[in-house]
Amino acid sequence: MKNDPVASQGPWIIRNAMWLGTVAIILAYALFIEWFWGWLVIVERWQKAGWGAAVLAIVLLLTTYVLRTWRIYDYFPAETMGRFGVLLRLVQVHNLLNVMMPFRTGEASFPLLMRREFDVPLARSTSALLVMRLFDLHALLAAAAVGKALSMYSQGYGGWVWLLWLTFLVLPAIAFALRGRAVEMLAKILPSSGKGAKLERLVEEAAAGLPANNAAFARAWGATLVNWFVKVAVLAWVLVLLCGLDLGAAFGGGLGGELSSVLPVHAPAGVGTYPAGITAGAIAFGAPTTKAALETLGQAAVNAHLLIIMSSLIGTALSLLVARGAKAGG
Repeated sequence: MKNDPVASQGPWIIRNAMWLGTVAIILAYALFIEWFWGWLVIVERWQKAGWGAAVLAIVLLLTTYVLRTWRIYDYFPAETMGRFGVLLRLVQVHNLLNVMMPFRTGEASFPLLMRREFDVPLARSTSALLVMRLFDLHALLAAAAVGKALSMYSQGYGGWVWLLWLTFLVLPAIAFALRGRAVEMLAKILPSSGKGAKLERLVEEAAAGLPANNAAFARAWGATLVNWFVKVAVLAWVLVLLCGLDLGAAFGGGLGGELSSVLPVHAPAGVGTYPAGITAGAIAFGAPTTKAALETLGQAAVNAHLLIIMSSLIGTALSLLVARGAKAGG
């Protein structure tokens, strides 16, 4: 019975069910693209834009992965010091799992990998991940709000719309300034013995996942802003090249795609949801909605999505080489 292939087949399928489902969805996506447009049409768009533009876009996207790694490197200096290559691999594996796995299930890999590679407690790394994801979401929403504020201001709503935007922009700084009081309140509420003591230790670990001081907070927040500015700018540039959108609509498309990727629910590998986010964002920012324009936009959105997947795969492969080289050098 131990060597019975039929008996071992079931457990293997169960263990790999999510990955198999993801692969099946990606294959179905590829077949859908072939049926609806044809891969030749998709590839021709890059031929017209120039393959050099595709390579440059991937290189710029890869720089955002390095910046994300630096943000975590700076977040956990004592644990990660001198092991940037290993951390880069960890970030890329986490990113790839996040892209490929549905419903944000790939997020769970980050605290597990941080504990295995750097011995960071689960509560602390989970707290840090939550803070960084809030940074990411807030940066994208703040960028989207710029477009809305510009529109409202041009319609005569007055300068108060910018006051509202600035208030929203500084919310993370306000929340960080109040973190000490929040922790103190929780410490007072929780009982000092039994389960209360365990919860208090958990709160302390979670608080340790916050930036260590104002300077660390500023660096993390600054890295977040630069990271998302570069990524959305690259996506906007790609949409301009591929379908001739004006810059405002292309910017909205890049924002829409990335917002779909940071929300709690997305399809495996972003299949369907990422191009839909690009299309919705571009339309919200003024893209034309004629049948021909929407078809062209849909093809460009699929191309931009494929670019994100390719950059993630290439980034993971390169990070594995970097980590191996660092290990061999050490």
